[in-house]
Amino acid sequence: MLKELGPGLRLTLIFTLLTGIIYPVVMTGLSEVIFPRQSKGSLVTVNGKVVGSSLIGQPFAKPEYFHPRPSAAGNGYDASSSGATNLGPTSAKLLRGTTKMDDKKNEVVDFDGFADRIVHYCVDNDIPYESSVPLDQFKDSHGDLDDVKLIKAFNDDKAPLVFTPKSPIPQDAVTASASGLDPHITPANAETQATRVAKARGVSADQVKQLLTQFTERPDWGIFGEPHVNVLLLNVALDQHFPVSK
Repeated sequence: MLKELGPGLRLTLIFTLLTGIIYPVVMTGLSEVIFPRQSKGSLVTVNGKVVGSSLIGQPFAKPEYFHPRPSAAGNGYDASSSGATNLGPTSAKLLRGTTKMDDKKNEVVDFDGFADRIVHYCVDNDIPYESSVPLDQFKDSHGDLDDVKLIKAFNDDKAPLVFTPKSPIPQDAVTASASGLDPHITPANAETQATRVAKARGVSADQVKQLLTQFTERPDWGIFGEPHVNVLLLNVALDQHFPVSK
């Protein structure tokens, strides 16, 4: 019996050693030599401090920064909960959003939806629009748009809010990626935001657009995908070239 088991045990030991130890160690070593930055997660550092990875999207909300596309990963850009909404194109929740009651019985946003995102994108970037009701009716005491009010208005069965941009909205500005962690936006999305960013930083839009051109990446190998802009890398460059006055 031992004679029959011997070859199997030896092969198990050999392949465990080869595939479980030698192969991973060799491949890790080669990757660190050939691709030192990528093998460590493509980390981005500023003044010796890691600020993120060029492979993983992260939120930027301040007006002086370019904003990434929406995220459905966890509560947004959660790398431990990568994923999409799995909502279909005719989903009322996806189109108009939903609200819910929290633990303190306050009505809060459950899911913002396309309509709410379009409103914010137009207002934030000074895109002209037509609204069936003045948006001032949906502002809170601080003068900010109240998303709960907006979503309820869009879902009003009798007289739903109708909001129509007068200029095309880049698709990636209001849609999340399949992973929820896409670090890129389209050049069209970035160019639309450029005026807002320039104004917040006290520089001309042309200066920001010149920097944007430098950070617009071509399709991989010249044929795969579309031109794209890495939001984190562009925002880091903004801080270096046009720091915000404090």
